[in-house]
Amino acid sequence: MTDNPYENMFDNNNPENNTSEVPVNKPEETDSLSYSIDYTGPAESEHPELAQENSEQTGTVESSCGFGAGSPSYPAEGQTYIPPVTPPAQKKSTDKRVFVALVIVICIVVSSVFGAGSAFLVSRFNNNYDNNSKNSITINQVTPEFNPAVNPEKELTTVQIVEKTADSVVEIITETVKTGVFAQQYIQSGAGSGVIIDDTGHIVTNHHVIEGAQKITVTLRSGESYSAKLLGSDSRTDLALLKIEAQNLTSAVLGNSDILKVGQRTVAIGNPLGQLGGSVTEGILSALNRDVVVGGQTMNLLQTDTAINPGNSGGGLFDSQGNLIGIVVAKSSGSEVEGLGFAIPVNGAVDIIADLLDYGYVRGRVYSGMEFIDVDSIQLAWMYGLSETGVYVYSVEKGSNAETAGFKSGDLITSVDGKDVTSTDEIEEIIEKKSVGDEVVFSVKRNYASGDLKLILEEYVPDTLDTFGDNQNN
Repeated sequence: MTDNPYENMFDNNNPENNTSEVPVNKPEETDSLSYSIDYTGPAESEHPELAQENSEQTGTVESSCGFGAGSPSYPAEGQTYIPPVTPPAQKKSTDKRVFVALVIVICIVVSSVFGAGSAFLVSRFNNNYDNNSKNSITINQVTPEFNPAVNPEKELTTVQIVEKTADSVVEIITETVKTGVFAQQYIQSGAGSGVIIDDTGHIVTNHHVIEGAQKITVTLRSGESYSAKLLGSDSRTDLALLKIEAQNLTSAVLGNSDILKVGQRTVAIGNPLGQLGGSVTEGILSALNRDVVVGGQTMNLLQTDTAINPGNSGGGLFDSQGNLIGIVVAKSSGSEVEGLGFAIPVNGAVDIIADLLDYGYVRGRVYSGMEFIDVDSIQLAWMYGLSETGVYVYSVEKGSNAETAGFKSGDLITSVDGKDVTSTDEIEEIIEKKSVGDEVVFSVKRNYASGDLKLILEEYVPDTLDTFGDNQNN
């Protein structure tokens, strides 16, 4: 095997695989119901004649039913015959009431038992449902109309900004297992910054800061360190959400990045070089809405001349009122370039954070199920034994809609939805405007034959989703 990453690009049998209890609050027990039933007959004082007659009677009444339906006994010689006494009618009525009362009691008890059971099941369902929605983050955010640029009298000094915000910025240290020559493994450490966004320990940072990390450690300004859990990450926006088990933390107040003005004062706080945690730098906003390519992704960013260095990534960019307006993401490269730093606008980050909290990834992103490769020169085409330049299918994910539609490694894509394409960027630009479930028609060349393949777009779910939360090794 060579180092050529495209050596097996036409191996149709070797596509890259990409596999894609909560505590139940027991319902409160209701107070037990008690019932008092009078089984006694009428008092003797109410029927004195019956008491007298019963005292003189010497015969007995026998009945298989217990209510005197048999033959009477005859008196002995010299005694007066006294006819049998029929029990009071109330007796029968009372027993009926007893029977009915017992039935009612049984029904109430059974209903109570099933009612409690039903309430318990409903409680379990509701708790499970709430758990699927995850816990919400309580974020402090300024009112939309507030803007320090038009309220200069409310600006803080740099010292006041630092006093307000410094405790909300943390240092992040990562450990990643790498494999070197001769299959030897070693630990590679990384460093970055993060911003606490609520007082229960949710922290936002950059995706590239924690990418591939097996262990993430967060250190507060106080010096306390915690093992962090990765809740979710998004490579496209370069954002990630962490959680540490801590309470009553100082969280940042989110500003409004949609109303910023060029020239506003900014303060950056982070961990430059991975060794200088809590460093403060100051500058101004140099530009808004800059389209910058970072790590192969085109991102819309804030530009600042505030000093940004490696290790500042994931830290906070604050306005003159001490409100968080951006997540520092990068500085320009090049030894001769200075004064160019960039940050992710906080307004765009809020929706991403919400999805990372609830799902671990950003919902609604479309996915073709394929990887593409650009063959943009005759020399490259000749090297791979291809007859023409263009954009080719490099691999098809097993079990994806693309595999079902019939795509194969080595297919040349000539157009998408009737638009000619010659590069991966052109295909992705068309697909990104679509929604999950949309049908897209690809025109394909294979072995000198041409045809159309229809693809139903899927939702993108990152490969690392199942590993989130597994990086809590102590």
